[in-house]
This record gives sequence, structure tokens and C-alpha cells, in this order.
Amino acid sequence: MRAAPIPEAMLGHASKPDHDRDAIGLGSASGKGLDVRHGTILTLEDINVSFDGFKALNHLTLYIGLGELRCIIGPNGAGKTTMMDVITGKTRPDNGVAYFGETFDLTQMSEVQIAQAGIGRKFQKPTVFEALTVFENLELALKTDKSVWASLRARLSGTQKDRIDEVLQTIRLDSSRQRPAGLLSHGQKQFLEIGMLLVQDPQLLLLDEPVAGMTDAETEFTAELFKSLVPKHSLMVVEHDMGFVGSIADHVTVLHQGSVLAEGSLEQVQNDERVIEVYLGR
Repeated sequence: MRAAPIPEAMLGHASKPDHDRDAIGLGSASGKGLDVRHGTILTLEDINVSFDGFKALNHLTLYIGLGELRCIIGPNGAGKTTMMDVITGKTRPDNGVAYFGETFDLTQMSEVQIAQAGIGRKFQKPTVFEALTVFENLELALKTDKSVWASLRARLSGTQKDRIDEVLQTIRLDSSRQRPAGLLSHGQKQFLEIGMLLVQDPQLLLLDEPVAGMTDAETEFTAELFKSLVPKHSLMVVEHDMGFVGSIADHVTVLHQGSVLAEGSLEQVQNDERVIEVYLGR
């Protein structure tokens, strides 16, 4: 197994063998020098994770392309959360290959190193600082290497202010920039947390049931937002709302019992007899 790259060399020159298949999303420009020479931003190959004898991931193999918006669906217990835990370093696989780009061995990196390399994760329940304003939440997210109060006392550069202003426009919270986050609606808190990821300019965003509890209008805007983020970012969206999945995804992966059961367009997986049996029903 190759050694993990050191922080200064996270964009090193070591190469990884060609994948068995090309991922979707070729031709998009990468940021921050991330090595994606084969067009694949995330590689999971033969990943196994067991908890007290229960196999949460079972020889899981999955590829996400640069600039791709991939939806992950599947029944409860299919391994979706464990998969994201492996990608973000929260859970170490028993064995298998997990790479970000061509050189970042995720199995050898800490959660902090993975976040700094360019992978951002949003959990289902929004986690924002409710006593702080919308602007202060984004400011704090921009300065992840400092304590809360040190970050808020430090002066923002013009470039940082412009970045926050840009994100506020993107998530449609510009008019609420001085509003305490605790006074936002559930959907607005979701948008704010997405904004807190965006100010850090991640290359890959993992989004867990982002429209749960949202109104129809908020769900519609979330679909527009996600589609606007590609191809600059790659997105992995775990979701149960099939209407929302249909509005955003060109490619869908179905997980079942820790493995990939089916992949393809939403229409293809909806017509797959195995998917109908274990997840969609008749």
C-alpha cells in the first residue's frame, strides 16, 4: 500500500493504476491542482467494513467522475452512511482502496486532512451556530484553522468578503446576512450549512438527505442550486425523495446490503427488477 501524502505534498506526483472503468464527468477542470488525470475524483474499490460481525460494506466498488452529480439511493441499512464515513475518514475500512483524485489515499488520512484536501460533508440535520448571524457562520467556516472567537475578531480580506458575498447570493440568504441563524427556517439552515461548505471551496461535496423537511419551494431551489454547482464541484447526494432525485441526477447508484446493486439513469434503476424488489416496491 502506498504511503499517504504529506500535507504539503497532498497534490504529489505519484500515479495510481488505471481504473477498470472511466467515471462519468470527464473533461471538467479541477481546482487547486487536484490530480484527476483520468477524470475520476473518487475511487472506492472492494471496500469492506464490519461492525461486530455485521458487514456494513461488502466489496463496495464505486467511481465518481469530476464534475458529476451522483445520487445514491437504497433502503435503510444499505451502507450509505458508512460509505460516507469511509470517504471522510470517520470509519476505517477493513480493507479495500479509497482514493480522492489520483494521489490521496483516504484510508491513510485523518478527517481534518481529508477536509483540507477538498472533501466537504453535510449531514441530514443542519448544524449551524444559531447564536451567530448568517454572515458570521460563513466567516467562521472560512477560517477553520482558528478558534470561534479568534476567527470572529480577525479582519476579513477583501477577497474573503467577496467570497462570502458570492456564497450568500448563491444560497439566497443575502438579505438575511445579519439575521441570527437560529431564526432561520429549517430549509434556510440547510442552505446556510451548504454555504458553510461552499466558502471552503471543496472539490467533492457529500450531501445526506438535503431536502428532508423542506417545503416544495425549498426543494425546487435546492435542485437548482445543486445543478448550478456542477461542473465546478462534484456532488454525491444521498436521498430518498425520488422526485428530487429525478430532478437532479443523470446517474444513480443503488446500494443494498453494502454493495452496489444497480447503476444507471433513474429510469433504468426504477425498471430494474432487483431494485423494485428490495427498495422501490411495486
